[in-house]
Amino acid sequence: MAIGGIFKNIRVYYLAFIAYWGIVLFGYDTGIAGGVVSQPYFKQEFGLLNPNGTANQKRTNEVSSNVVSVLQAGAFFGALASAPVSSKLGRKWTLFAFTLVFSIGAILATVAKDKRHGLQLIYAGRVISGFGIGGISAVAPAYVSECSPKDVRGRITGLFQIMVAIGVMLSYFINYGIGINIPTGPNVWRIPFGFQLVPAGIMLFGLLTVKESPRWLASVSRNDEALRNLAYLRSEPTDSESVVYEMAEIEAQIEEERAARRGLGMKEAFFGKGNFIRFVIAFVIFLLQQWGGQNSVGYYAPQIFSSIGYTGTKNSLLASGIYGVVKVVATAIFVFFFVETLGRRISLIVSSLGMGTLFFIIGAILKTHPVSVKNPPSSPPPASKAMAAMLYIYVCFYSMGWGPMPWIYVSDIFPTRTRHYGLAVASASQWLWNFVVSKVTPDMITDLGYKIFLMFATINVGAMGLFSFLIPETKGRSLEEMDVIFGAISAEERAAHIAAQERGTSQFFRFLQYWTTTETMPDPHAQSPSRHNAFLAQISPSGKTISMSKLLP
Repeated sequence: MAIGGIFKNIRVYYLAFIAYWGIVLFGYDTGIAGGVVSQPYFKQEFGLLNPNGTANQKRTNEVSSNVVSVLQAGAFFGALASAPVSSKLGRKWTLFAFTLVFSIGAILATVAKDKRHGLQLIYAGRVISGFGIGGISAVAPAYVSECSPKDVRGRITGLFQIMVAIGVMLSYFINYGIGINIPTGPNVWRIPFGFQLVPAGIMLFGLLTVKESPRWLASVSRNDEALRNLAYLRSEPTDSESVVYEMAEIEAQIEEERAARRGLGMKEAFFGKGNFIRFVIAFVIFLLQQWGGQNSVGYYAPQIFSSIGYTGTKNSLLASGIYGVVKVVATAIFVFFFVETLGRRISLIVSSLGMGTLFFIIGAILKTHPVSVKNPPSSPPPASKAMAAMLYIYVCFYSMGWGPMPWIYVSDIFPTRTRHYGLAVASASQWLWNFVVSKVTPDMITDLGYKIFLMFATINVGAMGLFSFLIPETKGRSLEEMDVIFGAISAEERAAHIAAQERGTSQFFRFLQYWTTTETMPDPHAQSPSRHNAFLAQISPSGKTISMSKLLP
């Protein structure tokens, strides 16, 4: 990774850093609930214990799954709502609005204190926060992808998963710190839920300092502003050859879409030539990601580690925290050094096979060395330590493929006009299956035991591995080339459109240069036709020119 490339694209990295604070919320919210519900004081305060003081497993599973899954339910609808809002307001202000919504929900969950109504407040706050998270998770990848140059787009878009991992890690260690230092009192849940407002505040203020997406601006015919923003993000002047070419490519692609879809609505957006298969990929890739096992481990890490022998609040939360650190480090190494080297397909294939193999090993060890629930050992036995090590290696394979790659891949494949719909469908699929998995996982851990790991292993190898073989590679291809890959337009037609658009843009700049080097720009209708004809012949000897009315504002 060239240092010079980072500094040249520093404004894009900064934009991604700001937009992805919302993704820290995504990771934090998904990791915090399992740890909060596992705290002994929370169980006592909200009636999750039997009269003899032992845990009521059925009630605990119910509340645990509810606290986690209502977030996903809200996020599902937030993701769907993000498409029309993003299309109307733009990427930047849509993120701002959804972050405000999230903050309202976070406040509600934080102020819960009454045993009688506390759970209802937590549920309501989680639903509202989920609505905000759903919108953020759909819009932020599109926003960052549209602003990123193609040679580093995968790396910058992949920051999404790093921020998710950071959020999850923070949630684990905050739960661990609470469990050790504040074992009783309402702060057991107030501090974890209240901390959400920190990244939300950073994001709200940060969004006021970044530019709107040039591709979105061009899609709503604000081309002058789009050109200025594109040049700013590329750290180049507006008449730079690379900026002019990229702007021409964007405009050509948008004009193609407008021409093909003029007079048509949502049906064409979803079922137009080359579009439907992209929506299918966006839906299925997140279905498989959610059923691959990572979120079951991530959401209920304390319970998972307890099931393999890390009993007691301290042991299970500490093991979860280490898991979070490994995930952050592995994700960062892959995103910054390997994502643009290995490519999308190879990363997904290796990741799915590695994860499946490790889940098979964990299931086999747990089958042959079952954990004693009634008389747990004071410290984890060797078999439990081996299974924990397998989980740590597993998350490394997850972080090199099926963690960051679905978001990168889906951000790659959609054209500008349908990208917000594509990301909304992808995000809605992610949250829908997220909801289902999070709802059933506590009962699966209790009822299936070692078989849950064998189930996830089979999905990883059989379904996710096969899917990875079938999808096309997108590494190093511009967003506008995706229409060619998916058959919406031929390579020859796209090249002709880009050439025509670039010629028109070049004429515009030569026209500006012509007038500014001779005299103040006049009213074109007041000048002699012969002078205009001479100028037009000079900039386009072939006679194929754009009209003067199109050259001037």
